Formats: sequence, structure tokens, C-alpha cells
Amino acid sequence: MTEPTFGPSTSNSPDRVGGVTWERATIEKLVLAQISEQRAARRWKMFMRLLWLAIIGAVIWFVYKAESMSVPITTPHTAVIEIRGEIASGAEASAENVVASLISAFEDKGAQAVVLLIDSPGGSPVQAGIINDEITRLKALHNKKVYAVVEETCASAAYYIAAAADSIYVDKASLVGSIGVLMDGFGFTGLMEKLGIERRLMTAGENKAMLDPFSPQDEAQRAYIQAMLTEIHTQFIGVVRKGRGDRLKETPDTFSGLVWSGQQAVNLGLADGLGSLDYVAREVVKAEDIVDYTQRENLGLRLAKRFGASIGEGMFFAARSTGMQLK
Repeated sequence: MTEPTFGPSTSNSPDRVGGVTWERATIEKLVLAQISEQRAARRWKMFMRLLWLAIIGAVIWFVYKAESMSVPITTPHTAVIEIRGEIASGAEASAENVVASLISAFEDKGAQAVVLLIDSPGGSPVQAGIINDEITRLKALHNKKVYAVVEETCASAAYYIAAAADSIYVDKASLVGSIGVLMDGFGFTGLMEKLGIERRLMTAGENKAMLDPFSPQDEAQRAYIQAMLTEIHTQFIGVVRKGRGDRLKETPDTFSGLVWSGQQAVNLGLADGLGSLDYVAREVVKAEDIVDYTQRENLGLRLAKRFGASIGEGMFFAARSTGMQLK
């Protein structure tokens, strides 16, 4: 008689397939099917993301083409270019955008004159200098007049640009001027001493840490910065004197950085008269139709910035999940 055992059966049972129980075989098939299904789902998800990327790319391209296809307006009109907000690289009132607007306006044969519609507290002297130089070049090349019309504010770098215009018109309550240069910052050395904080700074080059807010101000470095600001201020003064000529009534305060009302600016020769955009187009340019040539951020580029990062991130994770590598 065969004694009973508690181990697995070694007999050739129909429940065993190649030494593996049917339960295990079934589980393996289910797991493999699940893995295959998950891979298919990931591939489908990645395909949909790529499809949406293609659709958005096509929309951006069509919008960009539609916005960039500007047709010259041959009928007589006044071209206007807005300069609003901070004048800085990457801003709406950057030299890149304003110069592109200027070129379009000057090259349009229907534009009888170009009006700079200004409402800006100033910004970068470099950006303003580029715009000023381009206005001067285009005026000579196309023999067209340029007028500046000030709304709320035309200060500092904004006035640097306006000085290149043939005439400047303001509202009596506009803020005009601020012909000066500044560089600001903070110093925390006294506060650090009170808090018992030690500044540990290592540099190669004795002036590399110049203007470091956590270190005591060095008098020689301060004098160097002041000389540089004075040089840029002198350039600013030269631009204003060249642009305004004999109309400028200089006083000791003219280039002190003060800001004046529009009426005061007219009295000082910093502006030529009171007038709005419509007034200048109608009475000065003699072309009442106004066409805006301002180059603004393209809708397609805005969409690209908004969706580009999220789509890129989605593609990255989709690629990782499917075993792809982005190199």
C-alpha cells in the first residue's frame, strides 16, 4: 500500500502542462495580457499627445502666417507706433519690436509720416539708443517726418527716443523729461553685523564683487561707477541737444533728472506744443486715417510659450514610459 504524502504530486496529471500547473499558466497569460494592454495604452496616449502637438503646431503656423502677411496700405494715412511700458530687451517696447515697426511704417508708401505714441517711464539706455539711431537713419533714407505724441509719461529712455522726432506733442498734464541716469541697489552690511552673519565671498579679480550688496562699499569702485554713469548721462545730453537744437531753452535743471508737466516742457523747449494723436494726424500730417504698425507679440508665439512646456513635458514622460530615449 502506498503511504500518503503531503508534498506535490509527481504523477502525470492532466492538470499539469510541461511541469507547470494550469493555474500558474493562466495567471501568466493574464499578466502578459495586462502588460501588453498597458503598453498599448501608453503608445496610444503618446500618439494622441503627438497628434495634439501637430495640431497646435499647425494652428500656430497658420496664425503666424496670417499675422505676418501684412499688405501695404497705399492710400495716404498716418502711421502710428506705440511705445508703452518699460523699454527693455524682451519687453513689448524693445528695440527689436520698435525697429521692426519703424521699418514697416517707413517702407509703406501710403504712410505720410510716422507718429510715435509714447507712454513710458523709461528703461534701458542701450535699447533707447538703438531706436534713436534707427529713427535718424530711416528719416534720412525715406525722407519722412517723425512726430512724438506723449500720453501720460515720456521720461528718461522714452524721452531719449522722442528726441529723435522732428516735433514732440504733449498733453498739458503729461510728465516729460527725467534726463538722467541711475543705478540703484541695496546694502545689508550693517544688518548682517547686527544679526551676526559673516559674508564669505571668494573672487578672482579685485573688482569682480563690485556693487555686491553684502560687502562694504569700496570708494574707488563707487567712483568708477559714478564716472560711467556720468559718461552715459553726457551721451543722453548730447542726443537731446542734437534733437531739440535751438528750440531747447537750457537751465541749470534741464539735465538734472527733473520731470516737468507737458505745459512746462513746452515752455522749456523739451516739447513743441499741445496735441493728441488725432490732432497731429489731422492738423500736422494732414492724413486723418491712422494705421497702427506696432509689432506686438505674435499670437502664435504666445500659444507656443503656453503649450510648449507642458507638451514637451508630456512627451518626455510618454517616451520614458514606452522605453524611448530623448537625446
